[in-house]
Formats: sequence, C-alpha cells, structure tokens
Amino acid sequence: MGKVTGFLEFTREEPGHLPVAERIQLYKEFSLPMADADVSRQGARCMDCGIPFCQSGCPVNNIIPDWNDLVYRDQWKSALEVLHSTNNFPELTGRVCPAPCEAACTLNINSDPVSIKSIEHAIVDKGWNEGWIAPQPPARRTGKRVAVVGSGPAGMACSQQLARAGHAVVLFEKSDRIGGLLRYGIPDFKLEKRHIDRRVEQMRGEGVEFRTSVHIGGPDHAASRLLEEFDAVVLSGGAEHPRELDVPGRELSGIHLAMSYLPQQNHRVAGDAVTDAEISAAGKHVVVLGGGDTGSDCIGTAIRQGAKSVTNFELMPQPPDHENKALTWPNWPMKLRTSSSHEEGCERDFAVATRSFGGVDGRVSVLRAVRLDWKKDESGAWRTEEVAGSELEVPADLVLLAMGYLHPVKTGMLEQLGVTLDGRGNVKADTLGYRTSNEKVFAAGDMRRGQSLVVWAIREGRQAARAVDAYLMGRSDLPR
Repeated sequence: MGKVTGFLEFTREEPGHLPVAERIQLYKEFSLPMADADVSRQGARCMDCGIPFCQSGCPVNNIIPDWNDLVYRDQWKSALEVLHSTNNFPELTGRVCPAPCEAACTLNINSDPVSIKSIEHAIVDKGWNEGWIAPQPPARRTGKRVAVVGSGPAGMACSQQLARAGHAVVLFEKSDRIGGLLRYGIPDFKLEKRHIDRRVEQMRGEGVEFRTSVHIGGPDHAASRLLEEFDAVVLSGGAEHPRELDVPGRELSGIHLAMSYLPQQNHRVAGDAVTDAEISAAGKHVVVLGGGDTGSDCIGTAIRQGAKSVTNFELMPQPPDHENKALTWPNWPMKLRTSSSHEEGCERDFAVATRSFGGVDGRVSVLRAVRLDWKKDESGAWRTEEVAGSELEVPADLVLLAMGYLHPVKTGMLEQLGVTLDGRGNVKADTLGYRTSNEKVFAAGDMRRGQSLVVWAIREGRQAARAVDAYLMGRSDLPR
C-alpha cells in the first residue's frame, strides 16, 4: 500500500483551475497540473483495502491500489505500465470520466476519497512527457483482416487491441477526423484534441489503418462490402438517435439539437470553416434543456461564445446535495453535481417541463414551461403532476436540446447488415461473445449498450477485441 498512515496524515487535494474570468476566454483545458510530490502524497493516502472497491467501481477494473503505491514510491514508469494494462487511453478517462472509482473508494465513506482520477491523469501525462509511450507493433501477423466501424473510444480501443494481436485492422469513421464524440462532442476546454491525435499516431505505428469520411451504409459504401472484404466486422458507433421534444413551436428557427451545436465549435477550434448554417450563442439568451454532461458542455460553450444569459432546465427533481453514504456506498450515488461549466455562470432549475415555444418572424424568442411535482404512485413508480399556477416564461433566442440519446441510427448500415436489435433499439449482443445475429459481425460500446460513459466504451472495445480474436484464431491471449 501507500504510506500506512497516509490517509490519516494527508488531506485530499485536487488540481487547481484557472479563474472563471480567465478560462471562459479560452477553448483550452484549464486545470493546473499538480507537482509530482503532491501527486505522490495523494497516492500515499490509498489504504490498499482488503477488498478494493475502487476496482469494482471502475468499468475497466483499473488496478488502482497498485499504481497509487507505485506513484507514492516514485516509480512512475511502472505505474504507467500497470495503468495501461487495463486502460488503453487513461489520458481520456483521466479528463472526462466522472470517476465512479472515487465514489467506491473506502475513504469516500467520510466524503474524502483518494484523488484517483487526478493521479491517473498525472501518470499518463508524465508518460507522454517522458517519451515512455510508443507504438507496440505485434511480433507476428495473423493474415486476418478486421473492419471496425466507428472511431470513438470503443472503436479505438478495439482496433488497438486487435492490431497488437497481429490482425490487419481498418478503422472506418464517417467524420473527417478520428475520435467520434471525443472529437466532435466533447468541447476542447474539457479535452484538447491533441490527446486523440497522439494515440492515433501510436495506433498507426502499430498497424491500424484509418479511413475517414467513409460513411458505411451510405450510398457510396454499402455495408455488405465489409462482409466480403473482411474476416470480421466490429460495429462500434454511437447511440446517435437523439431524444426529441414534441411541443408546439419546435419548428421555429433557433432551436437545435446539442449535436448540431457542439461540433461546430470544435471545428472552429480546429481551424475549420463551418459549412452548415452557423449556430452561435453570442449576444443571445440561451436555454439548455437537459442536465447531463451534454447539457453542461452546451453551457460552457455558450458562455465562451458570449451569451447574454444561460438558463438550464432539467425535467427531473433536484437531487440532494449529499447522498446517504450508509445507503449508497460503494455504488454511484444520485446527488447534485455542479460541473465547471455550471460554475461559470448559468441559472439552473429543476422539475421544469417545456410546454411550448413562441417566436417572432419564425424565430424562437420565448420558452413557456410549467413546474412539476414528482410523486410515487401505489406501485412505487414515479409520476408527475403539473403544479397549478406555476407557469413561467423565459426569453430564449437560442434553445439547445441536450436530453440524451435513444439508440443507434437504424437506417443505412444496420438495416443493410440485418442485425437483430434489442428491445431498446440497440444492436443485440451479449457481453461475453459480443457477437450479433450475424456470426461475422460484433458490436461494442454505445451501439450495443446505449448512451454511456467513455470508460464503459473502452471496456467494451477491449472485451470485444478479445472475442473477435478468439473467433478468428480459436483462442485469445488478449485481456478482457
């Protein structure tokens, strides 16, 4: 373990951030790295519990106590090797994962968990700075060809694992750059895209072939060609069918889905010209519907674009400020979470349902809503009632719908492959073989499990790679 009495001697510390007034002028990451000695001291707080709940709380089952101890002992390179043994891209999870490992940490019983996410972040950043991270090409080639469709974290992790097993991997992406939602869904102030680019170069050195601007299932690239040209196909796209809002006035100009808005700013930061009709929050009253990560990303982006005001409505009731530890630990608790974007300046309101939009000359200008009262019925299911006399109106020059995603887009590739879907509209495959109803086709990540976290996508990509390797070779030495 770290220092035997470390958790008694040292308090939890996290990286600092640039002041709000300074960081909202930038589209760059704004966390301030901790000194090595400070990170080491945080590693000393790990108690190496007899049952490391942090590992079971982590979807990729990171061996957290081991690399905490190695950092405490100043063995950073060994810590990086342990970290990479379970996680292909810790610089991504160290930035955008909500850290369920910390919720499961034994020290979280008194609300003071080990700074696991910060330590992970520091280990991999040091690895890149020291030049310890390099391509790991396979010792031999198998002669098998695998197509991976979708270059988000599931597709990237799957491709890297399969390439290291010796297979010839082609990773297809319909956008112009690799990364999926990492590239065009997460703002640069949370994740600078250089982190993706470095991994792409590493993977290229390992033999992965990247084909961008290729829409499998589109008019120029029939999905059936993959079955003819490859020995196996992995579907690792996203759950891109958004949840819509069917209320009067939805057709007004100025009401947009979040994923029509966020990619535009990422393109601008990358130096690209925006070819679609420009969506900007500059000088506007902005309303964001949806209280999750995507809504938070819209808030931070709108503030940086110079919005006049930002209001965030959530349909669900406001969670408690603190969870009941005795009831929820070590599971992920439902409690009020305030993101860095919320801190930068927005009005938040809960249990609010949008009734309609009003506009002038075809453009939205007002959002009309009502407050909800959430109650459980006799069966224990939650029901809502509108609160009489609680109607409200807010100015709205730009409305961003960030209410989540339902399932993958079914038209095109999925229809052409004819794979079976589950009851929620996702591609049906289990978590052992990851095989779909077509024996040559596998599915992993959001396309299989629905909208989820980056860390779950990496886990599924890795496990699907092992399943594909075993299918092609009869056995596999890849880790699950």
